[in-house]
Amino acid sequence: MNAAVPPFLEAASPHTMNTYARVPIALSHGQGCRVWDINGKPYLDALGGIAVNTLGHNHPRLVPALQDQISKIIHSSNYYHVPNQEKLAAKLVELSGLTNVFFCSTGLEANEAALKLARKFGHDKGIERPEIVVYEHAFHGRSIATLSATGNEKVQKGFGPLVEGFIRVPLNDIEALKAATAGNPNVVAVFFETIQGEGGINPMRIEYLQQVRQLCDANDWLLMIDEVQCGMGRTGKWFAHQWAGIKPDVMPLAKGLGSGVPIGAVVAGPKAANIFQPGNHGTTFGGNPLAMRAGVETIRIMEEDGLLENAVKVGAHLRAALARELAAELADPKGVKEIRGQGLMLGVELAKPCGELVKRCADKGLLISVTADSVIRLVPPLIMTPAEADEVVAILCPLIKQLLTETP
Repeated sequence: MNAAVPPFLEAASPHTMNTYARVPIALSHGQGCRVWDINGKPYLDALGGIAVNTLGHNHPRLVPALQDQISKIIHSSNYYHVPNQEKLAAKLVELSGLTNVFFCSTGLEANEAALKLARKFGHDKGIERPEIVVYEHAFHGRSIATLSATGNEKVQKGFGPLVEGFIRVPLNDIEALKAATAGNPNVVAVFFETIQGEGGINPMRIEYLQQVRQLCDANDWLLMIDEVQCGMGRTGKWFAHQWAGIKPDVMPLAKGLGSGVPIGAVVAGPKAANIFQPGNHGTTFGGNPLAMRAGVETIRIMEEDGLLENAVKVGAHLRAALARELAAELADPKGVKEIRGQGLMLGVELAKPCGELVKRCADKGLLISVTADSVIRLVPPLIMTPAEADEVVAILCPLIKQLLTETP
């Protein structure tokens, strides 16, 4: 006699604000690069919680460390010292070559703190109305200030008036940056993502990064690099700007730093290290003992397991396999426009909107996202293997080809 089939459980959130266009699945548990929904269906996770689950799911060394921390103390106030704050801060200083760290809970908070640093930097120099250079297609968060710095009218619509004090320029065009700031004594900082995430996996060129560093030095501006999505080993360096051999003055981090436990951080170099003083900035949850333990253990495991090297190896394997399987589509102006990115932060841009691929891939057991309407974003856990990368290609590429053959 067959066992009774368990009833299908619907994924729905009727009492939760309708702020996300959710795929109709709810995840129950995970192991490595795989997750299962509440009905037992498995998925290969090529999204990693949007570049968050650095160590994948249920990591055999991270989980016991977090359990140990929970049994001791989860949260304390920043009225007191938190030993793992100093331990994690010292490690981030070592990895970045910068000076000190402020801890918060999210990338938005880290970017908001960076904007405050830039404004106070200006005010300390006697600039009454500081201005910050930001970029087309940028995404820095959804608070009013970070939304104003973001270069996406769609997400800004309905939330005006936006915060003033931003100068927007195109990517990878040093002459445009010089022209936009020429003769302006109010400029205090240049702020960008090394590889834009939400904007469509758009990388800054190495020579451009070096040129902006030189321009900031020449004008006494802060170079502020948002490494929230592209940092923490995702490209094969600890921070993506390190491929250019430069250092920022301010570096917001989050996402992969805690492998799923919420952490944000702002790492500052000498020019910005002492701008904030007691009373200038703060947060309740930032730097709490659980989050700090997660950050310390995440970095330790990444080093022990060689996950930066793995990001380079598996990222190159995935990119080459995608290019091979989509060769005909890459040659077609109406097919695949480009495969770009670095390490395990890759984007596949189609010549048409492809948002429906998110659900189609989920139906086939693959988790991805689509950003900037037509860019498939792949940001899996850094533990992904070449065999798992091949699985991504085997599921994704036929769905891309099918979508491209469909009439609009």
